[in-house]
Amino acid sequence: MNPQDSSIFVPQSQRSLPNASAVMALGIISIIGCCCYGVPGVVCSIVALILYSKDAQLFQANPEWYTASSYSNLRTGRICAIVGLIPSILFLLFWIFVMITAGFGILSNPQDVFNRI
Repeated sequence: MNPQDSSIFVPQSQRSLPNASAVMALGIISIIGCCCYGVPGVVCSIVALILYSKDAQLFQANPEWYTASSYSNLRTGRICAIVGLIPSILFLLFWIFVMITAGFGILSNPQDVFNRI
């Protein structure tokens, strides 16, 4: 058996998944970002979910290479990203609705609305 054969190679120690911390941080930022008109929350959530899918494939291919705690952080980051994505999309849709119905003029100068009433 060749020791460099990747099918039987087992690392000496387990390591953490490469993007587990990034997914967790982006998931938390997406929850906070939903308060900023929804755009940062949507962007951070989508990036976190893409990074999650890549790392989840790495873990599924060779679970013995990676620590269980990094996979747990990865799943927690995914949950945070989903929790941040839902209100961000709703908030973004709300602002799009306001802009369509009220128009951009009201958003730029709200005092005109009260002067006309």
